[in-house]
Amino acid sequence: MPLRIIFMGTPEFSVPTLLALAGAGHEIAAVYTQPPRPAGRRGLELQKSPVHQAAERLGSPVLTPVNFKDAADRKTFRDFDADVAVVVAYGLLLPEEILSGTRYGCYNGHASLLPRWRGAAPIQRAIMAGDRETGMMVMKMDKGLDTGPVALAQSVPIDETMTAGELHDRLMQVGAVLITEAMARLEADELPLAPQAQEGVAYAAKISKEETRIDFARPAAEVHNHIRGLSPFPGAWFELDIAGRRERVKVLGSEMSEGEGAPGEVLDSTLGIGCGEGAVRLTRLQRAGGKALAAADFLRGTPIAAGARIS
Repeated sequence: MPLRIIFMGTPEFSVPTLLALAGAGHEIAAVYTQPPRPAGRRGLELQKSPVHQAAERLGSPVLTPVNFKDAADRKTFRDFDADVAVVVAYGLLLPEEILSGTRYGCYNGHASLLPRWRGAAPIQRAIMAGDRETGMMVMKMDKGLDTGPVALAQSVPIDETMTAGELHDRLMQVGAVLITEAMARLEADELPLAPQAQEGVAYAAKISKEETRIDFARPAAEVHNHIRGLSPFPGAWFELDIAGRRERVKVLGSEMSEGEGAPGEVLDSTLGIGCGEGAVRLTRLQRAGGKALAAADFLRGTPIAAGARIS
């Protein structure tokens, strides 16, 4: 028989999995997501999460508790009498009462090859570290931070030009297929579970504002990985004097380049930039309040001469 599922997720990354589970014939008993947040230019409008909007299109009940500290919220969860909860980028820590609040527990779709990159930002951290491979894993959740036993996994290569946005979109689709397979095996009582390895643990801390600034004193490979790991959001950046004003410029694309120079020195007319070791070429940029532009188009509106310094 199809499973009775509580789905828990918030961003666009979670939506394909919700739709795939519904499409596979499972009953979506309820959808939990983060509460609507202020949006719009003035922040005056409340915007429902992508999962909230998708659940409404499916006709599924939607719940948006701020947390599960209230006993009434925990009781409501249990009262759905679900077989299993599926969690994909929900954004809340789940207490033990929720983890054990369905027949088979909670299964999480996590965007890394655990135990590497447990935590909040596995996609960005994998690229920023220069990893050549990551993947999706389906694990049974326990009270630890991404420490539960693993059911299924699929690896995904990371090429040297892939951005966090591109990897996000790839893993989003892989995850939907993998979690749907996991639920089919759970339904058939054929889902394996294996403990995570004790070696190779790494934590993917949330990206802080302080680390988004580009440090051109680092080797070129690290600068390139930093840029693509933060593209398109939140975006790595440098500052530049433009028309007598100091402005922040986001860099959304880069590539390794020939040449040498002082860190932050503009080496040529195509935005080759000196680093602590080697050089990178900036290929896509965005001024504050402006559109993202290819480097050639950016330079037509904002000339940057060879020999200038950015930081």
